[in-house]
Amino acid sequence: MTTYAFDEDRHAIIAIQEIGASRAASTFAEVRRDVPADAIRHLAEALSRLSAQVWRTYTHPASAADEEGAQEREAFTVVEVALTRPNLPSGGVLEVAYNPVEEGAHRVGRALHDIDDDDLSKRVRAEVRAELAAIEQAELGDLSGRARQALALTRADASPVQVQAADKILDADPFGGPGLFKDIEPAAAAIAAAHWLQAAADVTTDATGYATTEILQEADNIEALAHETPTLVLEQLELGLSPYETITTLIRGAMTVAEGRIPDLGELLEHVTEVEMLARQDPGLRFALLKELRTTPLDPKRPAHGLLEDILGGIRGCWLIYQEDASEDDSDFTEEVRAEANAHRDRLT
Repeated sequence: MTTYAFDEDRHAIIAIQEIGASRAASTFAEVRRDVPADAIRHLAEALSRLSAQVWRTYTHPASAADEEGAQEREAFTVVEVALTRPNLPSGGVLEVAYNPVEEGAHRVGRALHDIDDDDLSKRVRAEVRAELAAIEQAELGDLSGRARQALALTRADASPVQVQAADKILDADPFGGPGLFKDIEPAAAAIAAAHWLQAAADVTTDATGYATTEILQEADNIEALAHETPTLVLEQLELGLSPYETITTLIRGAMTVAEGRIPDLGELLEHVTEVEMLARQDPGLRFALLKELRTTPLDPKRPAHGLLEDILGGIRGCWLIYQEDASEDDSDFTEEVRAEANAHRDRLT
């Protein structure tokens, strides 16, 4: 999303965009000196909130069952009208739109109405149009230009175009090249990486005899790595879930936790019951086990990015076991994993 800030010295609004691991700042508009600073700050804050609301339609795409999400996305069509003709107070009463995207646009429109600057209003409308176009572009899997903001976000879905692009990067380097982080949105990259993790684990199992879901715990004895999450991914894949189903389920759960909600109450209660049963046998374990209990195995602040990093670490873990137990060289592992992944490319469709 784009954050807008007031530059007091220049009496201007600055637009700050987070693009992957970096940020870019530019002067969005210089404002007349006679416009009060508080009015400009109010406009900048309203623009920031609107950007967050419209980008949420990208990170939380509407499903057939999500009527509210669908309505938020459909509100894109009324944004410009709200900017131009916002709801204004009348007789001490202000009509507020229920749709957060529409109401966000009305807030910006009211801020512009208070400033009363035609040139600034035109700039703001063009800016908002560009933001909406960037979201629509990102939804199609094109992360060029302004749509690169999607690289910093976690999405509860993934573009097939982005998944295929990530798959090509991993085909060139199964351990993951820099482009996986610089050019691919993280959820799509994690889906492709899960496919390659499964291929790496299958190759390692064939070469060493280790069970697929035991490999990474063994690798942790060789080199410290975050083995829990990639092992969980492998367990889900072993059950027959696709990389898409596995990754999006994990990410959606973490996004739910980030919003202060419990993704799967039944599963959580089941884990608590298990802890209580173990605690009856050894009361000293209760506190330690409850301390380790989590509502999501991912970092809710950056679920897709962290998951991608852990999965790539899992591929390296497979290589560590392969190298130690199979007495083969690196090139053999890479070629075998590539052949295995390509042979089962249907998993990504």
